[in-house]
Amino acid sequence: MSVEKFFSQEEKKQITDAIAEAEKNTSGEIRLHMEDQCTIDVLDRAAYIFGKLKMHETAQRNGVLFYLAVNDRKFAILGDAGINKLVPINFWDEIKETMLSYFKDGKFADGLSKGILMAGEQLKANFPYHHEDVNELSDEISFDKNL
Repeated sequence: MSVEKFFSQEEKKQITDAIAEAEKNTSGEIRLHMEDQCTIDVLDRAAYIFGKLKMHETAQRNGVLFYLAVNDRKFAILGDAGINKLVPINFWDEIKETMLSYFKDGKFADGLSKGILMAGEQLKANFPYHHEDVNELSDEISFDKNL
């Protein structure tokens, strides 16, 4: 099965709705990138994708990438410098553990949605929404195999 078909249309909407909800009260940006496989260290691949998606170009360096390699059962969460200097040291691990508890039950869309909303709460606390904020990055799931 191709990675684009891993989630149903309803699950994709659930995830993009979670991204929109998480971003509603913050200037932070959240993306999900999915691939079939990851043949290198998952954090290295997530960092590469982070750059290719230009997530480091947000005004406040407050982008968060959720990366999922479906067939290899690998995932990572990567925050940019602006958010990383403000969150507790184990913050991303807490989100990963929460997501993993859903993943173990096969509830991947629920796990991603929960993790995204958790990241959104931290972004909201550290980067509250201002009326002049714009959505700097797409909320759609990225599947580009050419990255």
